[in-house]
Amino acid sequence: TGAKNMFQFTIITLASSNSLVFWALCGRYVLGHEAMRRMGTANVLIAGMRGLGVEIAKNVILSGVKSVTVQDEGLAEWMDFSSQFFLLASHLGQNRALSSLSRLSALNPHVHVSAHTGPLKETLLQQFQVVVLTDSSLDDQQRFGTFCHSNGIKLIVADTKGLCGQLFCDFGEEFEVLDTDGETPASAMIDHITKADPGVVTCIEQRHGFVDGSTVSLSEVCGMTKLNSYGPVDIKVLGPDSFSICDTSSFSEYKKGGVATEVKKSKILQFKPLDEALVDPELLVMTDYGKMTKHQTLHLAFQALHGFVKRVGRLPKPRSQSDAELLVAMVTELNKVSHLDQLDEDVVQSLSFTACGDLAPVNAFIGGLAAQEVMKACTGKFTPLQQWLYFDALECLPEGNGGEGEELTESTCSPRGSRYDGQTAVFGSGFQERLGEQKYFLVGAGAIGCELLKNFALIGLGAGEGGHITVTDMDSIERSNLNRQFLFRSQDIGVREKQKSEVAAQAVRVMNPNMNITAHQNRLDPDSEQVYGHTFFMGLDGVAAALDNVQARVYLDGRCVQHQRPMLEGGTLGSKGHTLVVVPHLTESYGPAKTGSQNAIPLCTLKNFPHRIEHTLQWARDQFEGLYKQAAEHVNLYFRDAAGFLERTLSRGEAEALEVLECVWGGVGGQRPQGWEDCVGWARRQWETLYNNDIAQLLHCFPSDQLTRSGLPFWSGAKRCPHPLTFDPSNTTHMDYVVAAANLYGQIYGIVGTRDSSAIRSILETVHIPAFTPKSTVKIHLTDKEMEEERESGHLDTGRLEELQKKLSSPPVNSAALQMHPIDFEKDDDNNFHIDYIVAASNLRAENYDIPTADRHKSKLIAGRIIPAIATTTAAVAGLMCVELYKLVQGHRKISSYRSSYINLAVQYCVLSEPLGPQRFTVTVFAQSRRPSMHKGTQRKEQRKVCSKKRELSGPHLQFASDVMPGLLCSMEQWPHWNLEQEWALAN
Repeated sequence: TGAKNMFQFTIITLASSNSLVFWALCGRYVLGHEAMRRMGTANVLIAGMRGLGVEIAKNVILSGVKSVTVQDEGLAEWMDFSSQFFLLASHLGQNRALSSLSRLSALNPHVHVSAHTGPLKETLLQQFQVVVLTDSSLDDQQRFGTFCHSNGIKLIVADTKGLCGQLFCDFGEEFEVLDTDGETPASAMIDHITKADPGVVTCIEQRHGFVDGSTVSLSEVCGMTKLNSYGPVDIKVLGPDSFSICDTSSFSEYKKGGVATEVKKSKILQFKPLDEALVDPELLVMTDYGKMTKHQTLHLAFQALHGFVKRVGRLPKPRSQSDAELLVAMVTELNKVSHLDQLDEDVVQSLSFTACGDLAPVNAFIGGLAAQEVMKACTGKFTPLQQWLYFDALECLPEGNGGEGEELTESTCSPRGSRYDGQTAVFGSGFQERLGEQKYFLVGAGAIGCELLKNFALIGLGAGEGGHITVTDMDSIERSNLNRQFLFRSQDIGVREKQKSEVAAQAVRVMNPNMNITAHQNRLDPDSEQVYGHTFFMGLDGVAAALDNVQARVYLDGRCVQHQRPMLEGGTLGSKGHTLVVVPHLTESYGPAKTGSQNAIPLCTLKNFPHRIEHTLQWARDQFEGLYKQAAEHVNLYFRDAAGFLERTLSRGEAEALEVLECVWGGVGGQRPQGWEDCVGWARRQWETLYNNDIAQLLHCFPSDQLTRSGLPFWSGAKRCPHPLTFDPSNTTHMDYVVAAANLYGQIYGIVGTRDSSAIRSILETVHIPAFTPKSTVKIHLTDKEMEEERESGHLDTGRLEELQKKLSSPPVNSAALQMHPIDFEKDDDNNFHIDYIVAASNLRAENYDIPTADRHKSKLIAGRIIPAIATTTAAVAGLMCVELYKLVQGHRKISSYRSSYINLAVQYCVLSEPLGPQRFTVTVFAQSRRPSMHKGTQRKEQRKVCSKKRELSGPHLQFASDVMPGLLCSMEQWPHWNLEQEWALAN
């Protein structure tokens, strides 16, 4: 959410009122119906229940497979607690799989979860479609890899060692990918098609969105109609608005219209078994192109690490120089076969120093990626990893040996029988104390917020003396949250006092009883600055943003810049994710929101010339807001203060005032419904107005054979010629509209309705529909500019405006009884008629314009502005954010130590790169003394001294980061009351 540069994200919750299907519905927004069906038949084995294994299991269970079996022979020990979030202190010495079982099962009641405490055997593996190995030996990986490859079982190997991670996939000899990227098929409206070999298609849009090799189908073509039944055709892109197709020289002449729609093609991938893939350097997928040599070295180093454990019987000890030398020698020996051009011995040594570590953020990232691969293996949706991936965050280590803290030695990194032993092994005990002293502000306790809180608890952020976490989120828990906000459970839904922030805080206190955390339910905006003011921010060490909109992130970023506090920011959009770390004076800030106006649908398109289902859905949303919310709000404001309301309304301009007062009069005067029959009558007349009369008026102004001034057809290109509809009570969509519209209309007036269609049909028989005659005086605007000019010209019915003013000058005596009930659009309740109305209203308008309609699922996704979140991406993003948190707490001052990230798990695209530095300006600040006691001559002398001083300090001494002092970098003339002392303080 709020990701900048590459993605713009918003996370909005999605839901279903039926507890038996909501998980599937949530997943379908990302994966689709067929993929979710396949998920529901898959049985998955996850071996190893340390931190990485439980992370993968959590994500897979939330995704909605048929069953998950967790296997582990090991017993819980303190080293596990740094990343295994489902272990309690009472589980020490008990089997990890059994100890985690009950809490894993509670994640999703529709997934059967079981535990296996015996060793892995081929007979066990045969029961599963997907096998995931974590915390396994190379011998087991090769043995089971060969077995899985020959038996058609998808194998995923995931491992983390300290700050490094490894992922491997083998999906067999032939694996069919049904949808390579999950993106909505691109489409473009056609402007012209040539008769040639090949034919050239020119599109109306400036960018058609296709790429070379795309396959498209053509439809709605007039003239060259043979293309409509020609079938999918491969294209060659000629330009951003044109492409070539098949030979059209024998076809009839193109006349007008047509839509080109991308046809998704399946793809067959081949995988090598693990033992063959080990020696194939071409199968290495890069995540950080600045670390290519490191990751090539890590491929050998992980193999050598397995050899080290086999020879010595343990992992290298933390900070043991002798163990590191042995591992370097073993890697050097392996390289005699691999022949790497460059072997990075520093990476091997760092891996040896930290391999005993077990870090929650690294497990969260690799665990998110691995769980996404499980979903790909189950569904055939998205492109799987081919075949090795390595990740390292070795830049988290102190920039000096111990940085600001202690020197890292075998002693300072040795275990202490603490829940943080896995982290101390990497960073030392002094750093752990520093983590515990941190004071952080987390804004948002949704999908990413839950993952961040889990990581905070595991790493001990704010869990020491003087440390503290403040989390705020004003939302309550909805059923749709449960598929990726894993701190919440079914029993938390619908309980008013159980707000997200409070429930999340309680959940992480269970994970780590030492957590010092306070939950707030405040919205972060200027109104809450009395709570989150200067003193609050100056008492923080940092801020983490887990917000669901760009505007809130921009505001929070501004507060952090103002108080020079670092900020961690992350967002997701389905399988895509982004992270950004803002370090005062070192990296760029999040910055102001970029305008989205270039993507806004023109108002005239919505009102008169829609050509996509997105247009009709937005129109339906606007209808909903205007009819059922804004109208009622205006009436209530009028009742509270009639004179003040009229004054404010008239001050907004005559055009807008007329519109608002007509709306108020409708809710106050004779049009107010007296019972349910009136609501049905209103809905039926509304149907007639929208889908018959308005279209007839539009065609009266612009007939179907209308020509433009240049002699071209008016109804061409993006302008689809509409046709009126005739109401038919036997038509389901027609009745759906009337039922939903009547019930919603009744709700704003406090009138109880019904879903009984037969009873509503009986009422409809008595409804009078006034005859309609198009008017020649009506002007329909072709552009938004025309509409704005018309508004500004003042050409409107001023007589009607004066009439309404007079009628509304005295409110009714019984105004309290006439109060209305505005409706806020709520997409998550299938019984409230909201989505019913949107789907029917949109599809009827689509029928007017011959636009392909959308089913309820797609309509809800678009109209509800649902941008789905899934557990895998949120886990990975939160992991990367906390990797940057390590660096902030270390106090890193090299920008090369930090990383911004862009990920797309659908295609296993993971790019980590150095963030940009802050924009800098050189400024000269002028001042005038305003001390009245100073003689004018003395003022001029002092001013010359100041300016001279400024010239001496110009250049680097007066370079201020734009993200540190926004708005202050300008002439002091804008602050004429500053005195010399204040100005000199700024200069120095």
